[in-house]
Amino acid sequence: MKHDEPTAGRLGAFRPTRRQFVTGLASGGAALGFGLARMPASAGTPARRGGAAQMAGTAFALSIGAMPVDITGRRRPAITVNDSLPAPTLRWREGDTVTVHVSNRLRDMTSIHWHGILLPSNMDGVPGLSFNGIGPGETFKYRFQLKQSGTYWYHSHSLFQEQAGLYGALIVDPRDPPPYHHDREHVVLLSDWTDLDPAALYRRMKKMPEHDNYYQRTLVDFVRDARRDGLKETLEDRGMWGRMRMTPTDISDINAHTYTYLVNGASPDGNWTGLFKPGEKVLLRFINGSAMTYFDVRIPGLKMTVVAADGQYIHPVSVDEFRIAVAETFDVLVEPTGQEAFTIFAQDMGRTGHARGTLAIRDGLEAPVPARDPRPLLTMADMGHDMGGHGAHKGMEGGCGAMMGEGGCGANMGAMDHSAHGSPSNAPNHPASETGNPLVDMQSSASEPKLDDPGIGLRDNGRQVLTYGAMRSLFDDPDGREPGRTVELHLTGHMEKFAWSFDGIPFASAEPLTLKYGERMRIVLVNDTMMQHPIHLHGVWSDLEDADGGFQLRKHTIDMPPGTRRSYRVRADALGRWAFHCHLLYHMEAGMMREVRIEA
Repeated sequence: MKHDEPTAGRLGAFRPTRRQFVTGLASGGAALGFGLARMPASAGTPARRGGAAQMAGTAFALSIGAMPVDITGRRRPAITVNDSLPAPTLRWREGDTVTVHVSNRLRDMTSIHWHGILLPSNMDGVPGLSFNGIGPGETFKYRFQLKQSGTYWYHSHSLFQEQAGLYGALIVDPRDPPPYHHDREHVVLLSDWTDLDPAALYRRMKKMPEHDNYYQRTLVDFVRDARRDGLKETLEDRGMWGRMRMTPTDISDINAHTYTYLVNGASPDGNWTGLFKPGEKVLLRFINGSAMTYFDVRIPGLKMTVVAADGQYIHPVSVDEFRIAVAETFDVLVEPTGQEAFTIFAQDMGRTGHARGTLAIRDGLEAPVPARDPRPLLTMADMGHDMGGHGAHKGMEGGCGAMMGEGGCGANMGAMDHSAHGSPSNAPNHPASETGNPLVDMQSSASEPKLDDPGIGLRDNGRQVLTYGAMRSLFDDPDGREPGRTVELHLTGHMEKFAWSFDGIPFASAEPLTLKYGERMRIVLVNDTMMQHPIHLHGVWSDLEDADGGFQLRKHTIDMPPGTRRSYRVRADALGRWAFHCHLLYHMEAGMMREVRIEA
């Protein structure tokens, strides 16, 4: 069966309720997981890995199927595009109209979302919002004109298919020459792979969310901390974490105890290699196409000059290292010289594993792979509980600091009595929907943009680390208007239940956020959780503001570390229904998603 893009009538007729939408996703995910598990391990030829083919032009045919791959020494089922994992790199040109026929060879519905690309809502590829999805045996025609250039990527928006391999790089060449020179370029697509059925991994997260947190503090750590900080302070610290049912080692939900980290589909042992000639300027297009992993990237022996963020030019910034959130892209220039090979080293934020590739003058060369940095520990200040500088361990009433729910500490931090220290000026106003909410296990008591903070594990490490504060778009505010209104949303969650949401309301129960076509609006995000969240709004740009409310940086994904309050402007210039969600795949599925409607 073949069908073109949906007409307005067809799209209008497909209006599931939010609960029907989520239920449909869940059932589709179960079918996907079991469908992959039923595929014989010996079926087919292993998919291409270690560098995707490149397809250029204006007309494309992509075939989505299932086949085995061998990444860890075991043949495991994966979802591939044109028999490739990752999917082929697509090369487009600004101003062109592209047509992409996507054929579904799976047993279940599929989709492709063009991440960061401005297009009509019915081309955005989110089943249940912008179109019906692509059923088994069907072919869907995507067609739209390119209004931008830069480094982007594409992936499935059908439950866990992205984790299973349905993702690829997307390059839009500019109509005009870029504001920098380079002699050659390479795509560096980072991702995380699991041998588990992704649906089974999600079920495990719901049942045992601390499965991968091996690094609990021990008696030896207690004795060391008591000698350093004193027994009383150490007991207060342990009691505080215990009452919050959290640990300072809980940096990421899933790490290298489950994942293998990849560069262009190759494991660290696979050693993906990009070639260079001495003296060349090489453009590296970094894309974080992982499901759940933040990477800290450096190339020992080389400075990196960051020239674009999320596809948009910035004033060049010279760094030794950068953190790339899930779904972000960074373009960097390097000038490799003085040795034959350099290691591209990307360690996960929790320091449990790494991806690696090599820049070399010829294939087969390697450079030393650095040791991973020490594991970082969260502090109360990291989570927005510093309480106006009164100490990371004394900012919580009675040693608590969270509205715990279900027999926990039970103090709503937003209603705590701060008279002893004075209420901090940056204390957020929490929505009423968080109060007494069994899906909210903590709230930030103090938040700020932290645009100049490199982040946990990167502070004072002896290297120059990229920050949001160091990046500024190469252009002024493209809109120029002050926002006419402000909407504040809190990122909320419950660690033990692996429940995630905006304002304590999961997607299935949330009302859409409605914008009027053409309006300029400010969105303020406050992270009330101890986790880091990359937030992506489909269809329009997110223009990040600096600490004084001025335009700073145009992005499609805004990273939100714990304890941060960040604001950005949106121009509602794209009619339709759009997804707004955390780009950690399992957080989105667990409820951290909203629908945004832009209406005339």
